Amino acid sequence: MSRTLAAILGGAAGAVALVGIVIVIIRLCLFHSRSISRTSENGSSDPSDQDGRTAGIELSLRDARRFEIEELSLATKSFSDKSLIGQGKFGEVFKGLLHDGMLVAIKKRPGAPSQEFIEEVRYLSSIQHRNLVSLLGYCQDNGQQILVYEYIPNGSVSIHLYEYLNAAGAGHVAQEKLEFKHRLSIALGAAKGLAHIHALSPRLIHKDFKTSNVLVDENFIAKVADAGLRNFLGRFDIAGPSSEMAADEMFLAPEVKEFRRFSEKSDVYSFGVFLLELVSGREALDLLSSDTNQNLVEWLQNYQESGAIAVIIDQRLGNSFTKEGMEEFIQLIVRCVDPSSERRPAMSYVVLELDRILEKEMSLTTIMVGEGTPVVTLGSQLFRSSK
Repeated sequence: MSRTLAAILGGAAGAVALVGIVIVIIRLCLFHSRSISRTSENGSSDPSDQDGRTAGIELSLRDARRFEIEELSLATKSFSDKSLIGQGKFGEVFKGLLHDGMLVAIKKRPGAPSQEFIEEVRYLSSIQHRNLVSLLGYCQDNGQQILVYEYIPNGSVSIHLYEYLNAAGAGHVAQEKLEFKHRLSIALGAAKGLAHIHALSPRLIHKDFKTSNVLVDENFIAKVADAGLRNFLGRFDIAGPSSEMAADEMFLAPEVKEFRRFSEKSDVYSFGVFLLELVSGREALDLLSSDTNQNLVEWLQNYQESGAIAVIIDQRLGNSFTKEGMEEFIQLIVRCVDPSSERRPAMSYVVLELDRILEKEMSLTTIMVGEGTPVVTLGSQLFRSSK
């Protein structure tokens, strides 16, 4: 009897141990899957790669790197004018070289130490994606609030689109990168970055998306900058010269201008204005006459109906695109800038559309002419039809 009891107890103990092992394995698997979901296109859990469905991506907050003011001062040669590369809404922007050889962009403004500042940095630095500029860490010292980002070498898309038009020489502009296919690729990368932050849990809205906030790296991969930066500002007002304010206003959706109501769909509107600048090679503010009362949709449709759509398209594109691809691209812009936020598509849909247009454009404009080749109407037809 005692042997039977011992056998029963031994079996029960073994079963309990087995259950415990299974529970540990399940927990390890869950932890692994969550850690993968924090990054996208490195991992990858990009919402745009999931059959068009937007998946909520859980963020696991981590401790952002806390930089010492001495290290950042050394990296920027005491924040010298030679290291100054720009002025943004957050403050001055410096290029810095850390002691480990890493290039960084350092944004600095006056500000008292704040735990809220640290918590916001922790949240934003946890967001990692191939098409987002990474926030590496922060510093609060000497009455300064400082953000440290990865440095993107090729600057903003706006530099490559229109700023060089007024620059003598313009040796820094890689015109071979400005074909329609390259612009589509840049648009797709930026769309993936926005789609990713819209799918986060808790969600993140950019609130300040514009052409100058889309950077390109050495491989011309687009990276969206300043996602969530408006959270640090704590106000709606746009800092900067009046001309900069007017240009920024062009990217604001009607509901933002009137009610200050930001949403994923207001980001979509801003993205539509970005697409317009991308295809025209000009600032939207310059495209639209100051005395017009038309919204962007009416403005674009008038050009379409009159057959003068070529007036909008950057003449430097030449013959590097198909008529069908360009028309589909313009139609996508019209949908994104719809005055009604409800009628605008989600960024996940925009990603799919841009991917489809780019894939078709690549296949039609890189094929060899020969027997059995389909008839392709090149972009020059658009320019000829408008004359």
